[in-house]
Amino acid sequence: MQKKYNKYTVLRYILDAPIVCISYLLTAYITKGNQLTAGAGHLLTILFISLLLWYLATSFSHLYADRRSNKFSEEIIFILYTLIIYMVMLSSGFFFLNSLIQIEHTLGFFLVLVIMLFLVLTLSKYIIRKYLHSAIFQGKLFDNVLIVGGTASAFDFYETINKYYYYGYKCIGFVDNTTKAMNGCPYKGKIENLPAILQDQRIDEVVIALPATESEKIQECIETCDIYAIRTRIIPDLPQYTSSSIQMNNIGLLPVINIRALPLDTFSNRLLKRVFDIVFSFLFLALIGIWLFPLIAIIVKLTSRGPGYFKQERWGLNNERITCYKFRTMYADNHDIDARGFYRQATRHDPRITRFGTFLRRSNLDELPQFWNVLLGNMSVVGPRPHPTPLNLESIHTVENYMLRHLVKPGITGWAQVNGCRGETKALGAMQKRVDLDLYYIHRWTFWMDCQIILQTIINMIRGDQNAY
Repeated sequence: MQKKYNKYTVLRYILDAPIVCISYLLTAYITKGNQLTAGAGHLLTILFISLLLWYLATSFSHLYADRRSNKFSEEIIFILYTLIIYMVMLSSGFFFLNSLIQIEHTLGFFLVLVIMLFLVLTLSKYIIRKYLHSAIFQGKLFDNVLIVGGTASAFDFYETINKYYYYGYKCIGFVDNTTKAMNGCPYKGKIENLPAILQDQRIDEVVIALPATESEKIQECIETCDIYAIRTRIIPDLPQYTSSSIQMNNIGLLPVINIRALPLDTFSNRLLKRVFDIVFSFLFLALIGIWLFPLIAIIVKLTSRGPGYFKQERWGLNNERITCYKFRTMYADNHDIDARGFYRQATRHDPRITRFGTFLRRSNLDELPQFWNVLLGNMSVVGPRPHPTPLNLESIHTVENYMLRHLVKPGITGWAQVNGCRGETKALGAMQKRVDLDLYYIHRWTFWMDCQIILQTIINMIRGDQNAY
């Protein structure tokens, strides 16, 4: 598939050229600039500079990186990131080359240009993305993959590529010396059969998922794949580091795994996140909260007896207790603890939830008062969702690495929530999956990842979330 996918990448590069040029010309027409009255030589020079700076900006932002398996919201964020870099480069370039091009570019011109480019690029990349997914789904664009090993990691890999077809992998089977069944994956024999399989069948990639104790077999498989010029990937047997940000580098000829410090351990990153939290929360409360909060609170009080707002003790940064604010969505006389002393999580069609509360929970509007928590400094806009104290106490001894969620401030929304981990967590492994996603966010935090999560949260609020109840 690699050659075919390279053609798709080239298409993305080429398609942006007319988009940038046409957007520039349309912007000049809309803003009535003097670009269109310049000579053909001047206009071609301007378009050439615009294109050159565009591809230079995309090289910095990695706009054309392979994101087919990620949410489209991530690509939108990278489009915005690219446009910011591009506008800085373009305005600076035209300023320094003004004596050469002799054409005026106003602030209004750049504002119209960035809006037009954002709309057209977002639409074009969405269409191309859907075309790519359709080609993969129809079997026109995929890699044949053989799995070596019958471990839990091999099983997870097989389940993942089957569920998410847009990764572009088709598993033809697996080989293992002990395990002969793996949830429907065709068994191809023992590991010793690997050379014969590579010779007889078209295989684009071999994924080795053997235990670390079988290092000799791993090396033999790599050497066999090298003989047949087959690309090889290894799923490392490092479950304790699956949520960590890992770097592989070398000291001499020795490979060394580097477990990096948390991004938010850096003062500059913490400062950036805090400034963003304050600005975003203040703007939201000043523009929306000032009229929406009283309206919702009044409706809550009119539709059921009790206060409009609800306060609950939860755990924040470094396990400190915080008071979390919400709109009340349950009847005032309900009990959070059942007869056995366990915390009662909200369930689908829960009789404790009011009719208006159901709407608030499905639309995520019940969480909006937590912007006040953000301004107070005990929460962030984005971060692991804080859990009630009883649920924390129940999860400490049953969920692996649970307390590591509290290494950063909790958030109004988070990586786990936009990836579908919402609602009750009574199903086996549900809380563990949520914690794993939270730890993934903690170890890989970037400012742009926060922007992506906020965008995806807004999209989920508009289209609805089946796990929100």
